Amino acid sequence: MTDDAFRLTPLDVRRYDFGTALRGYDKVRVDQFRDQVANELERLSRQIADLETRANGFLEQLRAFRERDKALNEALVSAQQLRAEIREQAEREAGLILREARAEGERILQVAREQVQALRQEAEQMEKARRTYLLQFRALTERQLAEVEAMLATVPGDGMAPPPPAAKRPPSPVASSWLDAPAGASGEDDLG
Repeated sequence: MTDDAFRLTPLDVRRYDFGTALRGYDKVRVDQFRDQVANELERLSRQIADLETRANGFLEQLRAFRERDKALNEALVSAQQLRAEIREQAEREAGLILREARAEGERILQVAREQVQALRQEAEQMEKARRTYLLQFRALTERQLAEVEAMLATVPGDGMAPPPPAAKRPPSPVASSWLDAPAGASGEDDLG
């Protein structure tokens, strides 16, 4: 007999009738044994029911743990994918920012080079204008000196000896150093 075919409950044990026979078993002792078996079956049935309840609870917990484990695994995979995507995006943005910064740096450098070139050209023009001014001022001064000498030479009898001619006289040390000095060196750049 298999377990499925033979199910014995405590009530079945208590109600079972053994019948009577000659030289049979002691009825009192059989009834006592039957009560003991029924009590043990009741205890075992309660214990089985309790164990089945606990097993069902454990199965529910196991199912919940498996669902949580699955959800955690999915969340972990999603977090790893998100981390990879964020890293890739950050690297792309960093590369873009770096390229923009390099381009801006090159642009600023080019503007600075152009400004330096313009300032050099302006400085050269100012130096040319200064030299031209000084040469013109020298020529004017020499003309005026020649006129003064000519005037002195035409004044009769003032008792002064005429100065030597302008062509033979050595150039004035002030005028010579003034013309030859670089711009800003003499401290007399501002003539006007």
